[in-house]
Amino acid sequence: MKSPTKQPRRKVDGIFLLDKPAGITSNNALQKARRLFHAAKAGHTGTLDPMATGLLPLCFGEATKFAGELLTADKCYAATVQLGVRTDTADAEGRVLEIRPVAVSREQVESALARFRGAIQQVPPMHSALKRDGRPLYEYAREGIEIERMPRTVTIHALDLTAFSGDRVEFNVACSKGTYVRTLAQDIGTVLGCGGHLSALRRTRIGDLGLEAAIKLEALEALQPQDRDVMLLPADALLSTLPRLDLDEDAARRFRLGQAVRTRQEYEPFAGRLRVHAAGGGFLGLGRAEADGRVTPLRLLATGFEK
Repeated sequence: MKSPTKQPRRKVDGIFLLDKPAGITSNNALQKARRLFHAAKAGHTGTLDPMATGLLPLCFGEATKFAGELLTADKCYAATVQLGVRTDTADAEGRVLEIRPVAVSREQVESALARFRGAIQQVPPMHSALKRDGRPLYEYAREGIEIERMPRTVTIHALDLTAFSGDRVEFNVACSKGTYVRTLAQDIGTVLGCGGHLSALRRTRIGDLGLEAAIKLEALEALQPQDRDVMLLPADALLSTLPRLDLDEDAARRFRLGQAVRTRQEYEPFAGRLRVHAAGGGFLGLGRAEADGRVTPLRLLATGFEK
């Protein structure tokens, strides 16, 4: 009996907003989506832990050139803290280190959360991908080796209690890049005197991209192949926070060739990076507005691709 013919990879360009399920890595989720799109080239914009769910933007084809843009973006999460239980990873996937009784009030929880709003110092967890001497910290942790980590400044823009029931605290958090929500959960437990760990996490926003537009893998699989492509956002969706510049036909041609161009469009104050489009709306790539009035290409889409 012949095995079914494997469909060849094809050129797919755009961004798919996935609602990642719990229990799989971000890379596994990416590969599942890639197979459904039969995409030749794919990448993601930063990982979610296996236990976490929610927004995971996936990039295909030309959009992968801009995947790094979201690494520095602010992010929003809905999180749940289990009080009274400390784990070695600060989340539900870790080994239980200590169990303590919990006797805290809602007012005490609100007071604890208030201490973490604004700019705070946070020590990165040992179970993380941060590297020391070329090795990720989690490798040292698995060997029982504790590496000294320096505190880093992160910003908690908003931290709001959404539910409290004795030993469970639920909150929404908006934070800067580099924030570890499981470390935040652990630190909240420490302040309350009973310890705690992150028992659930759902990412709801990255930059201007929201979970409300994301789709689950099962829903994507249920679509007809031709309908899946309709779900893709254009590559410049990753640059939506940058000012937009539209070039006339001649300037667009030269910009596409990697040449700096002059434009009559003025920016006050000086804008720096721009998302650059051709007349008619075609996205050309990322540019930088210079102090002398020129716009210099930084990263271009392949010639002929202007979605």
